[in-house]
Amino acid sequence: MGKYSIINKLDKFLTPIGQKIGNEKHLQAISNGMLFGLPFLVIGSFFLILANPPIIIEKYNPATANFFVKLIAGWKYWAMAHSAQITLPYNMTMGIFGMISAFGIAYELSKGNKRFHPETDGMISMVVYLMVTTTVDKNNSISLSNLGTNGLFVAIIIGLLSVDINKLIDKKNWKIRLPETIPPMVANFINSLIPLLVNIVIFYGANLILVSITHSDFTTFIIKCLTPATFLANSLWGYILIVTIGNLLWLIGVNGSNVIFPIIFATGIAATGANAALVAKGNMPTNIMNLQMFRIAVLGGSGNSLALVLLMMTSKVEKFRVLGRLSIIPGICSINEPVIFGAPICFNPILGIPFLIAPIINLVLTYVAESLHWIGLGYIVDPSFTPYFFQAYISSMDWRNVIFETLLIVIGIFIYLPFFRVAEKNEIELAN
Repeated sequence: MGKYSIINKLDKFLTPIGQKIGNEKHLQAISNGMLFGLPFLVIGSFFLILANPPIIIEKYNPATANFFVKLIAGWKYWAMAHSAQITLPYNMTMGIFGMISAFGIAYELSKGNKRFHPETDGMISMVVYLMVTTTVDKNNSISLSNLGTNGLFVAIIIGLLSVDINKLIDKKNWKIRLPETIPPMVANFINSLIPLLVNIVIFYGANLILVSITHSDFTTFIIKCLTPATFLANSLWGYILIVTIGNLLWLIGVNGSNVIFPIIFATGIAATGANAALVAKGNMPTNIMNLQMFRIAVLGGSGNSLALVLLMMTSKVEKFRVLGRLSIIPGICSINEPVIFGAPICFNPILGIPFLIAPIINLVLTYVAESLHWIGLGYIVDPSFTPYFFQAYISSMDWRNVIFETLLIVIGIFIYLPFFRVAEKNEIELAN
């Protein structure tokens, strides 16, 4: 049997499955819908940074502090005095991420279904989401506690189901008959009444029933139902399993990151949001399986392939050397398609082994380091595709994370090294 026989069999079996999952409209809507709200997360995170300077003020001693520490301390005192004003932009961006996602997911699914007015579907989803996640007290004050990342899974469910309900209403042709002389904008307004009413009756009605029977609102009920499923992505070994499946798909040429992204990004955002809420209240973050774990799972690109790129840059083989030097900047920003398809890593059993092993070791070491407080826990949603060292610092405001992730890349070099030497030897033999 040839050395590629096993991978070829996996290709024939897994490629259709991976492509079908990756192209599924509902999963694409979740991914794109959450990305829709990513700018709000990033900007909200900046204000959270502004409100929480990296200093423990209880340990600050002005008599022994240098100019830089005094500057940070002054920033801290200013932030404490103006906390409400500084954190308002955070509360109105990251604090309502669930509401934004409810709109974004419904909008993207509606657009994927080629519906005429995806923005209307998005607004219906968002309004219904507000109805089932918010409470209003006697003073007409609205609670924002479920509008952020706490309500993300509810946003996913409502965003998807509301569009499917609207689609069914269109299929059944439940519309108000209007003369052709009615302007399109007026017709759209009138014909959105039935989908809006039906969605309110279904979701808000379900919420009222749940409150009366279980004394739990829609959000609490959904979280309880999803606890077994979210446990998988919120546990180290479950997370490793999901990431490894994604990397296996990469090895047969399927974009595995797209397949697993909706799962690990949603749970990572929720955990990071919970950490951010703790930090905003002056507490320490506690959720280990935060978005930082996802960033480290794709450190330098899936498979910790930045380590491979560094090896390729000094390779004896010209093909590897040129490709490595071309891939170094994208690799630092966690973009590694050039090396996956150029080296190649996909359909390559030699380089495929460290491609699977390196992320597992990274995740285990990160879990241990976070648990022992050797590095800071992520509580800030950092921008995607920025240099890994910037992401490492900005996600936790801790320089130890930059050193730690750099060490993970060094460890990755040693993991890839023996396999890369074999790949080099094969290339030299082919050239001769």
